[in-house]
Amino acid sequence: MSALHYQSIAALIPPASGKFYIAYSGGLDSHVLLHLCATQAVLRPHLVAVYVNHGLQARAWAWAEHCRRQCALLDVDFVSLTVDAKPAGGESPEAAAREARYRALRKLIRPGDVLLFAQHREDQMETVLLQLFRGAGIQGLAAMPPATPFGGGSLARPLLQTAKSAIREYARVHGLNWIEDPSNLSNDFDRNFLRNEVLPLLKQRWPSLDKTVSRSADHCGEASTLLNRRYEARLDHVAGGDHNALALDKLPTVDAAELNWLLRQWLVRQGLKPPSQAVLNAIKQQFIQTGGNANPHLCTQSHVLKKYRQTLYCLPETLFTALPHELIWPANDNKVQLPNHGMLSLTAADSGISQALWRNSRVSLKPRGGAEKLKLPNRAGRHDLKKLFQEAGVPPWERQARPLIYLNDRLAGVAGLWIDEWAWAQIDDGCYRIAWQSPQSV
Repeated sequence: MSALHYQSIAALIPPASGKFYIAYSGGLDSHVLLHLCATQAVLRPHLVAVYVNHGLQARAWAWAEHCRRQCALLDVDFVSLTVDAKPAGGESPEAAAREARYRALRKLIRPGDVLLFAQHREDQMETVLLQLFRGAGIQGLAAMPPATPFGGGSLARPLLQTAKSAIREYARVHGLNWIEDPSNLSNDFDRNFLRNEVLPLLKQRWPSLDKTVSRSADHCGEASTLLNRRYEARLDHVAGGDHNALALDKLPTVDAAELNWLLRQWLVRQGLKPPSQAVLNAIKQQFIQTGGNANPHLCTQSHVLKKYRQTLYCLPETLFTALPHELIWPANDNKVQLPNHGMLSLTAADSGISQALWRNSRVSLKPRGGAEKLKLPNRAGRHDLKKLFQEAGVPPWERQARPLIYLNDRLAGVAGLWIDEWAWAQIDDGCYRIAWQSPQSV
């Protein structure tokens, strides 16, 4: 067993122009990583330890205080985050806690920052085996990468090739004080069952199993990278300029294996985990093999897949939350957050709604009722919103997501699209345009 020291992992920590955040649970692994980094005088001023309280353990608040004290002893900044780790329907408690933790940490990481995780070689082995049991392909069997983009910065796992025994020895030599989570003894969780019951038996036969399985993960990672490079241009071709849209009319010449890869990587681009084969089969059956008039709706990982004009869209569930009632735009505010997490904002312009009219009106936002009409500037007649949406190629879900703008209870336009002739004006730098950001772009 080789001794663990900072120089042995230094090359695995990416350079940063910002902060180095350490995901710090107070357990053995993360405390060793924190101690290793805190021993570096140049690095210590840029370190921030982050404790995430999932609210799943009665002692979580006491553990947060323990972590705070340890950071004070090491002269390292400390941040505690509280998350809602309640699992959704069909989601395991492990997955829910992991996703809640990642969401909270992702919001913290700014450009130039690095987030450090303390996963080690045995963690990698467990991940590979769990992925194998779930029927994963080479991307899943590549398990955890040593480094990857994350939030506005990057994520690194500098201990990923380090044996658990070396971590324990480092803690013993330095007399470290860490938390033992009693839930680690519960075999109700898949990873714990594998760790507590299965792996000890396997390692009796194959003592170096963590090293060899980790090597297999590296091989799968290399193969996955080469495959991605080989077909990345093809994905760019069918995905076009809209990252959440896939052009179905460009897929007929794709064979089954390539189609699976394109769909899988396209969903990964949306921030989703690689989908199961069942989800891939459902996408092919409902969206690709059906006729043009079909209107399927498939939910996966808090996203909805929809089809419109031979294009497949991957959209956040929140986009389908229509404005439930009238919402007043507060006076003097330039932005309004919508219930579906979209955003409306005012921008100064030479044409649009005059700023004087806007300031002297009660501005309200309302959902569509179904019979609204607009008289557009320089266009004869009044037109149903439904026909205007169709002409503009606005997908049905977006028609519900964009609120209608009313001035003193009179329809003045549709957010981000049209302004009625009665409210339209042209004044140098004296007008407002209303910009709409959908939930996936906010």
